[in-house]
Amino acid sequence: MRNIFLGIVIAFVIVFSLRYCENKKENREILEANTALIQKELKNVGKLIVTEGSYAQVFSYSDSKNLMYGLFDARKRALVVVNAKATIAYDLSKVEKIVDENTRTVTLTKIPEPELSINPNIQYYDVTQDYLNQFTASDYNKIKSRIEKSLRKKIEASELRTNAENRLISELQKIYILTNSMGWKLQYNSKIIEDETDLQKLKL
Repeated sequence: MRNIFLGIVIAFVIVFSLRYCENKKENREILEANTALIQKELKNVGKLIVTEGSYAQVFSYSDSKNLMYGLFDARKRALVVVNAKATIAYDLSKVEKIVDENTRTVTLTKIPEPELSINPNIQYYDVTQDYLNQFTASDYNKIKSRIEKSLRKKIEASELRTNAENRLISELQKIYILTNSMGWKLQYNSKIIEDETDLQKLKL
């Protein structure tokens, strides 16, 4: 009788151990699958978020040279019309992140700075130049540099950057929705993202 009871106990222990190992293995497989999915989705959103704006501006360029010790001037001038496209982009492939399986937490540690690109289409009108002071490649480069500097200042003060940040937040929301749906936490540096409104308050 004792042997039968002992056999039942041993069988119960074996079955319990097998079930425990199976459950532990299944939980581990689910965790690994979730981690792989999160890593994949983080990689998928690693793309450029681009906000584009168009700008038009008119510049007046003039230059003069004193010749013969100031006896007369050699002048050149032009009316410059610029139509430019400006883009602000975040390269999310450069986002630095830590995926912690133990705490089921995705931590974004660094978000890259926005990249501003300006592509001006420059056209010259009413170009006049004296024989001894003609336009050169250096003049055209100088004009382009001044135009880009002026446009950059104008764009920095515009809503283009704000629009780009809003697009960035919308991409981060996708990461939040994914992690939240799988029972994971998302945080930026040391701040845990409790809901989507927390994303709006981030200082990027």
